[in-house]
Amino acid sequence: MKKKIAVIGGGIVGSTASYYLAKAGHSVSVFDSGTGQATAAAAGIICPWLSRRRNKKWYRLVSEGAAFYDKLLADLASDGLKTAAYARCGALILGQSADYIQEVHDRAMERREQAPLIGNVAILKGTELKKIFPPLSNVEQALYVGGGARVDGRELTKTLLQATTQFGGTIHKETVSLANDNDGTLAVLMPVGPQKFDAIILAAGAWLPQILQPLGYTVDVRGQKGQLVVLQTEDNDPQNYPVIMPQGEIDLLPFGHGKTVIGASHENDKGYDLQPDASVTDPMLEQAYTWLPQLKDAVTTEIRVGTRAYTSDFSPFFGRVPGLQNCFAASGLGSSGLTSGPLIGYLLAELAQGKESSLPTEDYPIATYVKLVGR
Repeated sequence: MKKKIAVIGGGIVGSTASYYLAKAGHSVSVFDSGTGQATAAAAGIICPWLSRRRNKKWYRLVSEGAAFYDKLLADLASDGLKTAAYARCGALILGQSADYIQEVHDRAMERREQAPLIGNVAILKGTELKKIFPPLSNVEQALYVGGGARVDGRELTKTLLQATTQFGGTIHKETVSLANDNDGTLAVLMPVGPQKFDAIILAAGAWLPQILQPLGYTVDVRGQKGQLVVLQTEDNDPQNYPVIMPQGEIDLLPFGHGKTVIGASHENDKGYDLQPDASVTDPMLEQAYTWLPQLKDAVTTEIRVGTRAYTSDFSPFFGRVPGLQNCFAASGLGSSGLTSGPLIGYLLAELAQGKESSLPTEDYPIATYVKLVGR
């Protein structure tokens, strides 16, 4: 049965959900003002298998999220929408010691048994390293992981929203709020007046508290500011170099044709501030110059600033909002949003259609983080 569904938030979660819902024949309306969206400001590395986090449920989510890209890209291609936003280019892990590199190598080899997508894993030195990434400097050895990938969040969401409209969905660049009729049903408050929907998906990331608090909810989600820098050199080489993951905070993502992305920062004390801050981005660039000195001559074409969503225990959640009929939400994805976001968006679309989630929602319990005051 065709449903009328609202998706609030057009980032990686919302755009994936809206694509699959529209593709399934539902009437989809996406609402997103674009302000501070984490995905639009993000370019990320898809290489979750190396994490030290011991949370098995989180690891399953990001591992299956990385694998989900194959389905997502294949589905888009079948609908005539190919995108260069994603590429499985491999990843180079840099460390401050040989022991660190060996430790990560051993972890990757162990996890490859359950996640063959990891691909080739090898410690590279000297000419082997130069062969795979000639511009790299001041690095004696690195771990190569063949399954590592890069993604431009902004470009991917553009493609997903384009696919949504191709299947009849509509995109509204505006901020909306919700009204509760006290019977568990919701209306979306639009400039033309309140509108009812058969299902509502809240994919607003760090702004989920602002949506639900007026309805009497407390939401354990905080914003974290992230900045990245986009650089452009005169190099027109389309070479698909691997992404670089140094030990520490920043990553380096070469996109070919002279475009390189540096970032991103993790600023807990700045929350929802969306202003570029050179006191943060300049040190990031200085670090990048250590490994890629030619970037000193690059032009800064853009500084992207967005707000990630974190819960107090750094765990993501998704599912039906407690106390509300046919309202579903997700948040708390943090810096792994581009890895797990498409899969979560797909699962929310399944839930909104009355289907079962392939991942147990009790492992990512929304009721732990979204609570109705007085209950």
